[in-house]
Amino acid sequence: MTAPTRVLVCDDQVLIRTGFATIIDAQPDLEVVGECGDGRAAVDLARRLSPDVVVMDVRMPVLDGIEATRLLAGAGVENPVKVLVVTTFNLDEYVYEALRAGASGFLLKDAPAAQLLNGIRTVASGAALLAPEVTRQLVGRYAARIRPTENPPGDTPLTPRELEVLRLIANGLSNGEIAATLVISQETVKTYVSRLLAKLGLRDRVQAVVHAYRSGLVT
Repeated sequence: MTAPTRVLVCDDQVLIRTGFATIIDAQPDLEVVGECGDGRAAVDLARRLSPDVVVMDVRMPVLDGIEATRLLAGAGVENPVKVLVVTTFNLDEYVYEALRAGASGFLLKDAPAAQLLNGIRTVASGAALLAPEVTRQLVGRYAARIRPTENPPGDTPLTPRELEVLRLIANGLSNGEIAATLVISQETVKTYVSRLLAKLGLRDRVQAVVHAYRSGLVT
C-alpha cells in the first residue's frame, strides 16, 4: 500500500487546528504528523518531521505564516516543503505575499472539508491549488504594487509562443481556455507550460503568475 501523505497543521486558533487535524486524520490516505500554533514552531517541526504538506495559517504570533513559508519553501531552500496556505480573508494581500514566498496554493478557512482534503492532495501531488478565476482577482488586484525586477521581457529565455502562454496563464486562463485561444490542443498547452516552468526555474503555475507580473511581462 502507498504510504499516507504526511501533513503538518499550523494555526494559532486551537479549535481550527484541532478541526483540521480531525478531518485530515479521518482519511485513509492522509496522516497528521504534527500540530503547532505559530510560524516558528511550524518551521522547526517541518524541518524535524519532513511532512509532505504543511497547512499554514497566515496571521500567527512569533513568526507569521508568510515568513514561515519563505523559510520552508522560498527561493534557495535546499529541500522545499509544499505549503498550503489557509486564510480567513478572501484575496487579501497576505495571501499574495505567501504565494510569492513559495506557497503552492491557498484556501479559505470556511471552505468545505472536501476542499481542504482536495487541496492537500493536490499540493502533495506537486500541482498548484489556485483556480484561474482566483488568479485573475488575486494577482490583478495587487499587480499595480508589484515592482518589476531586474529581468525585463527582452531578456527572457522563452520563445514567443511560450511567452504567449505565460501571459495567458498570468491572466487567469485555464489550460482549456489557453488551448481554445491559441487553437491548439490541451496536451500542447501542457507541454508549453512544462517547458516555460523548466526554463524559468519555477515550480508551478502560481510561481509563473508571480514571475509574469514581477518581470513586467504582464501589467
